[in-house]
Parts: sequence; structure tokens; C-alpha cells
Amino acid sequence: MNAPFADRLEMQHRLFAELSRMFGQEVPLYDKSLLVNRVCNETVCALLGGRHRGFALTAAQLEKSSGERHGAIRIGKPEEYRRIARFFAAFAMEPHNYYDMTALGPKSQPIVATAYRSRLNPDHRIFCSLLMTDYFDPATRGRIEALLATREVFSPVALALLDKDERQGGLDWDDANQLIREGVTRIFKWTGRARDHQLYQDLCAAGFKIAADIACFETHHLNHLTPNTLWLDLYTAAMKHCLGEMDAAAFRQRAEVILRRLDERADRDYLRLHFKHLTEADIAAYQPAVLPTGEMARLAGELTERLGQPDLALTKLKHSGFKDFTEGPSEDTPVLLRQDAYKALTEPVQFVQADGSRVDTVHTARFGEIEHRFYATTAAGRELYDRCLTAADAAREALSPAAKKDPAASEEAYARPFAPFPKQLAALLAGGLVYGRYQATAAGRAAAQTGPLPSTDLMALARLGYVTVEGLRYEDFLPVSAAGIFASNLSQYGTKSTAAQKPVYTQGQLEVILGRRIVDPNVTYAGLDAESRQAAYAALGLTGRLPPGEKARLEQAVALMAKP
Repeated sequence: MNAPFADRLEMQHRLFAELSRMFGQEVPLYDKSLLVNRVCNETVCALLGGRHRGFALTAAQLEKSSGERHGAIRIGKPEEYRRIARFFAAFAMEPHNYYDMTALGPKSQPIVATAYRSRLNPDHRIFCSLLMTDYFDPATRGRIEALLATREVFSPVALALLDKDERQGGLDWDDANQLIREGVTRIFKWTGRARDHQLYQDLCAAGFKIAADIACFETHHLNHLTPNTLWLDLYTAAMKHCLGEMDAAAFRQRAEVILRRLDERADRDYLRLHFKHLTEADIAAYQPAVLPTGEMARLAGELTERLGQPDLALTKLKHSGFKDFTEGPSEDTPVLLRQDAYKALTEPVQFVQADGSRVDTVHTARFGEIEHRFYATTAAGRELYDRCLTAADAAREALSPAAKKDPAASEEAYARPFAPFPKQLAALLAGGLVYGRYQATAAGRAAAQTGPLPSTDLMALARLGYVTVEGLRYEDFLPVSAAGIFASNLSQYGTKSTAAQKPVYTQGQLEVILGRRIVDPNVTYAGLDAESRQAAYAALGLTGRLPPGEKARLEQAVALMAKP
């Protein structure tokens, strides 16, 4: 009897646990940043336990809640990109979204990308860029492609395992663990070795540092591996303190301000968004409470003391400081994604030249990103976000140098343009700005048995206790934010094509390279929202009262989501 196939999601968890272990060995600052994040998340949980009596996490639950990972890799040639798609398919990760990083104006880079994740309830993601060699003049393009043509990242063993997975429809655990080892020991492993130092120098001098990182190195090494945080601003301030950019008194004051904001915003919707293991019943059982006077100061003081311990003296490690500002929406606007990072490290590398000679030098590319995820926006919400972001970026840019260094002044200027966004889930849902998941309650079903309910408006029914609602979490990426991370880490704020005419890239072209369809996550968000509405309407006997147009819209959204 054949052994059962390994569960692909369990394979995925093991892969990312091993990648995190590997990256921690390669980059000691990464391991320390995970510790800073855990300490900050423990402080957040202490505040939540005081605000919601009954809330508590075990160490294992906190580790799981903080344990998501988002990585980034950069690929040089189409054949490699297709192989990467096959690799992640073995771990139940599909390509999501098409990101044209060549079309971001002053933040443009010579890459297009997609992101691999599971379609439903993803825990891990990889943002995967492909270098577009026709972005360059013919001579430079020829040099890049000639060098890449001699590179083989996937071993014969890895390719045989991918063939076997596709032929059988899965792998047994011996083969699954071997494929994980291939990823950790070869495909994504940093070796510190590169080739063609002259091409590397020429690309960097021309402003194409990303291209140099992709073309000249041996593997698809991780550029970063991002943990999940429960409150981004607390982590950012803590890292700046540990890296020596903020003294203890300033951090303690800053932490107290941040914790007060968290106290204002950490309602039951926050709990539902941030802790997947909590059920509606769990959250309903918590008793709301007011934190005692002085609690924020106490928590801030304890956190400051903990960060001052020798194991978090990050100034003793090589580092390049922390990013100047956070990417994404203002801190009071719970939509999409906020990102920050410690800056890319300068690491020793050795170039092995074609004649066998060696050049010892340094390379700056790998950095430490952090992210905080919020609610997925509808088309209307995304359009509003883009308008607010443009205005917020302009407002921040207009600040004086002194104001940019003042957290209160810069945050206020950046937040003002986001004022049109509601700050709470109910208002975001009512305004049609974010997607939700709806479920009829026992009280709602009972009321429906006694007679017609007063409304088909699910938000109105939620206020009566007949429906529960949660916001769908955003599981994807923001091109402008990603470009901002690239720029700050590489000290390179955008590139211009050197081809005679800048090429135009399309999703269809990338799908041909991948050999598979790219999932539109907005279709999934809309489908999940519609599917939950259909179920709630049916459970409450409301389906027949819906306007025909609304019924058709929901049916179409669900059908599109189910389309292979």
C-alpha cells in the first residue's frame, strides 16, 4: 500500500519554519528582530488582557499568531521563474496578482512580479520578482542574459521531485522533506558568492542595483523574511531604540503614546482580525474593561526595561539603521497593509571571475521588513486609498526637515489626507469600502422563525444581534509600498529604461512564462463576501426579499471565485 501524500499546507509550514531558521543563521539581526517583535507582541497582549477580561494567549498561541512569514526573492530568467511556480505549487501556493514595477513613475524598477500564497487563509507568502532584460539597451541586455544563461539554481534532484509531484499529484513525506531541503540548502540559500564583477559594478553605477543583485548571484536568495506584528508602530519604535536611534527616555514616552492609541483601537473587531484561533463565542465571552490609571506608563516602562537587556543590544550587531518612515496608510486607518524595515545590510561577497580569479568586496541588498495587515478594500475603497496616499505623500514631502524627524508632526501631516476613510470596521463596511464575512446568529434564526425580519440590510441586522460580521483581511501587497521599501534599502529611488523604447508589460505575458493563470485576489475577496451574504440571507429567510439585481450580483461573484 502506498504511503499517503504529505499535506501540502503542512509542507508549507515546515518550509517557512526552515527558511526562518536558515535566515536567522545567515542574518543574526533577523533573529534579534524576531525577539523584539515577540517582546512587543507580549506587551500588546498584556494590554489586551486588561482591556478584554478573559483574553490570554499561551506562549504557543502567541508564537503561532506571530509566526506568519512573507519573503521576497528575485528571479533572473523566464525558465527559472517557471520552475519557481512549480516549486511553490507543491506547497499549495498559487501566484496572486500581477505587479508591474516598471510603471511606478519615479519609483519604477526593471521588474514585474507576482506573489505566491494559498488562496484561502494564507499564513505565508513570497513576493517573486522577474528581471525584465529588455528594459535595458541591447549591449547591457546581452551581458545580463549571457551570464544568467550559465546559471543553474535548481538541482537535478529538485527538478525530479517537481516532476514526481506533478505526475503523482503529491509527494510522500520523505520526498516532501527532500524538496524542503533543496529549498533551504540551495534554491533560497545565501552563499555570498557572485560572478562578473565588472557587470555588477556597471549595473550599480547606472542605478540598477536590483538588476545587479539578480543577475550576478548564484541563487534566488531571500532578500528578506517578514514576521507578523500585532502593532507596527510599537515594533518600529522598539527597533529604533534597540538600534541606538532613540534613547530610553524618548522610547518610553513614544511607547506610552502608541499604547494609548492601541487602547483606543483594540476593540473586538481588532481581536477577530489579529487572532485566527479565536471564535466569535470566545470574543463574546470577554468582559470589556477600562485600564487603570497609569497602566500605559507601567507597560511602557516594563517594555523599555526589557529592551534594555543585553540580549537586545542590537548596536553590537552590524546594521544600517531603520527606515525613515512607514509605508502604507496612516496608522489610524485600518485598511490594506502597513510596512516598515531595518535597512539593507552590507555583507561580504566574493566574485569568481571567468578566468578563475576572485574579487572580495561587499554587497547591500538583504533587509528586515515587518508588516501589519488590515482589511481588504473593495474597488471603491482602493480608489479612495490611492487618492489619499497621493495626498499624504505630498503632505509629508512638504514638511520641513525638522518636522519630518518629529513623529507627532509627521504623523499628523500624513494622517490628515486619510480623514475621508472611516476608522472602524462597521463604518468601512457600511460605506462599501472593505469586504466582510457575514453569518446568521442563533438569535437571528430564532427571530426569523417568528416572522419576517425588519430589514435585509445585514449591517442593520448585525446591530440587532441577528448577524455577526468580520472584515476580510488583506493578504496581498502594495506596489508603491514595495517600491518604497526597495528604494530606501538600496538608496535608489527609481530607474529609467535604457532601451530605445521602454517596453510595455502585461499580465498575459507573465502568465505565459509561468505556464499558469495568475489569481485575481479581488475576485476571491468579492466571492467570499458574496458567499457569506448568500448563506446569511438563506439562514434568515431573506433570499426571496432581495432585489433580482442583488441576487444576480452575488451569484456572479461566487461563480467567478469558483472558476478554475
